[in-house]
Amino acid sequence: MASLKTQERTKERFSLLLLDLEEYYFEQHIAYNVTSSSKKERKRGSFKVCSRSIIFDPEDLTEPIIKVSFSVCFYLCYLHRASCLEKLGDQTAMIEANLQSRLARSSFDKNCFQNVAEKPHMECEVEMVTPLVSNPGHVCITDENLYFQPLNGYPKHVIQIKLNRVRRIYKRRHCLRPLGLEVFCTENDFCSDIYLKFYNTADRDEIYYYIATFLENHMTEHTAESYMLQWQRGHLSNYQYLLHLNNLADRSCNDLSQYPIFPWVLADYTSAQLDMTNAATFRDLSKPVGALNKERLDRLLARYRGMPEPRFMYGSHYSSPGYVLFYLVRVDLQINGLNIPSGWTL
Repeated sequence: MASLKTQERTKERFSLLLLDLEEYYFEQHIAYNVTSSSKKERKRGSFKVCSRSIIFDPEDLTEPIIKVSFSVCFYLCYLHRASCLEKLGDQTAMIEANLQSRLARSSFDKNCFQNVAEKPHMECEVEMVTPLVSNPGHVCITDENLYFQPLNGYPKHVIQIKLNRVRRIYKRRHCLRPLGLEVFCTENDFCSDIYLKFYNTADRDEIYYYIATFLENHMTEHTAESYMLQWQRGHLSNYQYLLHLNNLADRSCNDLSQYPIFPWVLADYTSAQLDMTNAATFRDLSKPVGALNKERLDRLLARYRGMPEPRFMYGSHYSSPGYVLFYLVRVDLQINGLNIPSGWTL
């Protein structure tokens, strides 16, 4: 491919969802894909450089997007074979070093400030997290705005959130580490405006407390007890109440491993009309679903006792990314015509 000067395209099919798990998109160039030795057959498009692959997105929308993984590249021009790493651990370490090097060589562009009088408080390296995607870049917080500038300029050159529009912020665990921060600009919305993963807890906490101090002067902090009181008085619907409890419990729709949970609460499947005043109508929430039925619990216990170490009671978890994606994929498809809930037949 012949590389040319990078320029902006008006039409593009590229998405970060095309990347592999834990793969990063670094930069793009305008290039030609030469498909013959005579170099007469060439297709102009956008050439993407990623941490585990290269992607060519042709300008001609009738042509397919081409993705080539480095793992299947047997020969690259101008690259010595000795610089290729075979072991996955070495590859991961090299990708991480490359990413950190790129972040260290760049900084937030303060020309993106909306007001020349803005006073920056701090800047650090982060990743913006969306389902299946982590996009590295720089975050900068001022006395008026929170900015995120992606390292690759995708999907926008800079993302801006006004601090006076922020309604809720939550510290998050990301990959079992206290590195996440989620910001909401609406009170009862399901998804946040931005989810950031920091590289160390100190940076995360400093930005969290800066925004929290700003919020203390504008709105009252909500707790689980305050949400319960609003729900009991009818100010919150069941959906809104459960959504707030999920947020307080560290769950987010941006993290498929900690997706919000809406528990099944009914135990009466035979009555024509449910008696909401009867406690027997509702399931015992102190027990998992597998322990509600005595026969099922006995089978699980028998299997547990017959297992070699390490033993486990349940072989799967209701909040695993696989289950979440399975049900999310089916949502739109069922609405658009799939008429068999247990299958894919049209």
